[in-house]
Amino acid sequence: MKVLPIVMVALLLGTGAAQAADVNCRGAAGGTEEFRYAWRLRGGLGWIAGLLFPRSGVGNLKTTYPKSGEHAINSSLLITSSQGTSGGFYAYESQMDEGGQNTLMTYHGYAWGSKSRKERTIFDYVKRLARIRKETPEKIEDKVKPLPPDQLRDVLTAIYYLRQHADQIRQPMQTSIYSDGKEYPVIFRPIESKPFTIEGEHLIALGFEIVDAPGGKKWPGGVRLYISSDARRVPLRIEIQQSMASMQLDLKSIEACAVVQAAK
Repeated sequence: MKVLPIVMVALLLGTGAAQAADVNCRGAAGGTEEFRYAWRLRGGLGWIAGLLFPRSGVGNLKTTYPKSGEHAINSSLLITSSQGTSGGFYAYESQMDEGGQNTLMTYHGYAWGSKSRKERTIFDYVKRLARIRKETPEKIEDKVKPLPPDQLRDVLTAIYYLRQHADQIRQPMQTSIYSDGKEYPVIFRPIESKPFTIEGEHLIALGFEIVDAPGGKKWPGGVRLYISSDARRVPLRIEIQQSMASMQLDLKSIEACAVVQAAK
């Protein structure tokens, strides 16, 4: 039965406004921003996925900007059941250069029931190599492959890019997504804006999506992102699509605000 791997790929990477969310800062946190979400599975076959792992839970998206003397931006997304990591988790981590242009490292791991996996890729731009380590309960596999000439982004660094360049993306642009050790040609494109009402505050969210680019290796995923139109560019909703199910993350609170804003 291949439902679990298919849905896990979907996690790599809603209806109405994000309820009971707090869009105000909760105090300075240095160069860190942190967003909390509620997630749920959607889609016609989402109930099948729900037989194998929870259909809803919580998510935490955190970005840490470099301090003086540092040169990397670190981003992470932790997705768990409502019981926390004890009920299973899916984790992503990304590292970018301080300009947010190049992905330096990408990681994803999960543990749901008896299934678990970890994969980390380090991008060596000097030698033009990707160094990949995959770990499962059965084995550890290391391999090295050439870096493609195109600029690479994983899902987290793609979301960061869209937040940074929301004002400039007026028409579709082609780029690449790195997922599960492979590169896929994709298109970033703007979609219609959406109104959100959060804690009585009416916001207009700018919409973007990442979709498979025709004529190349087919990416088995899709992302739709709604971000606030103010200077913070807060991700109000993240939708990750797959053929069998999709995951929708709706903002519940802003736990920390960075000194270095996502967009200036």
